[in-house]
Amino acid sequence: MRKVVRGFYAIAEAVRLSRPNVIAAYPITPQTEIVENLAEMYANGELGDAEYVTAESEFGAASMVLGASAAGARAFTATSSQGLLLMTEVLYNAAGMRLPIVLVVANRSVSAPLSIWNDIQDSISVRDAGIIQLYVESNQEAHDMLPLAFKVAENRDVLLPFMICVDGFKLTHAYEPVDLLDQETVDKFLPPYEPAVKLDVNSPVAMGCYAPPPYYMEFRVAMECAMERASRVMLEEFERWYELTGRNWGGHVVAENCEDAEVVVVAMGSVVALVREVVNRMREGGKKVGLLKIRTYRPFPSEDVRKALENAGKVIVIERALSIGAEPPVTADVKSAIFGLDAEVYPVVMGLGGRDIPRELVEKVIDDVMEGKVKPEKRFEGLNEFEEVIP
Repeated sequence: MRKVVRGFYAIAEAVRLSRPNVIAAYPITPQTEIVENLAEMYANGELGDAEYVTAESEFGAASMVLGASAAGARAFTATSSQGLLLMTEVLYNAAGMRLPIVLVVANRSVSAPLSIWNDIQDSISVRDAGIIQLYVESNQEAHDMLPLAFKVAENRDVLLPFMICVDGFKLTHAYEPVDLLDQETVDKFLPPYEPAVKLDVNSPVAMGCYAPPPYYMEFRVAMECAMERASRVMLEEFERWYELTGRNWGGHVVAENCEDAEVVVVAMGSVVALVREVVNRMREGGKKVGLLKIRTYRPFPSEDVRKALENAGKVIVIERALSIGAEPPVTADVKSAIFGLDAEVYPVVMGLGGRDIPRELVEKVIDDVMEGKVKPEKRFEGLNEFEEVIP
């Protein structure tokens, strides 16, 4: 059923249809209305036997879903920005304990200075935790990815937390027409959760135990292997989703007009739609430009990225986060993936703290690279002129 709804509702409705057993949450802008919608569904008896718990903090919410998952429940939470950072200790534990928690991050800048607006610094900051990360372009994509996230995370070959990253305000607060799923379709795709192992007084097990040097490394390598298997499992589930719903999301990356492109722009999240519009307009004007949308950031789809960029002479990476003192994060992964290819990589940082990214700015960035006006090195676009003052 197609309805015009806000991103909050599209996400919450997909969570409901996935039949979670436990939802624990703490409100934080711009994520709040996701869990508010779920709280209303709970109050109206629309969440079945699920338990909804309002936590005292994001650390508490993460701890609750960790405990619930360890006890065999299908568990969900959502957060943003400082809230995600407060969850970090628990999320590292959840990944190491191989608990298939699903969480939505409504991406927001991190402090300081304080900002409630959108970039992706929060989720990027936990990229090495052992959590699957997927960045969506639209609310339709976010809606569809929720059942897929539970299905992949709970697969016995994976058993890792799954994070769906949705641009705060840009998507969460936006009204879009969304083809809402129905319960029958989701039930066909996502069976009831059967944990591989759980805490049970009648069959005691230990989770997250102390691991001295002779044992610790094997646990971490096992997580690495599970993340590699997640790549295959996700592609299989993307295909099953297409067969069931007719909606083909195209795998880990979506390459558009890359075969003959002199310049390819790489982007993630809602900014992809803007870049696509600019690229298509420039192609109509005779310029050979392509677009590479990265959907799956962890596990990073190195082979797909390399294949998509094998003919590109110049690659622009739109960055909405920083790794201060080093290459921007997506650029580092792209460079690693295409190492040995004859391509120059241009990291372009823009849109931090929710700053607008005008179409004209994206077009200028592409033109500057095509015309050789800039060097292949990190630069900042859309930056106000300022004089740095060091006291």
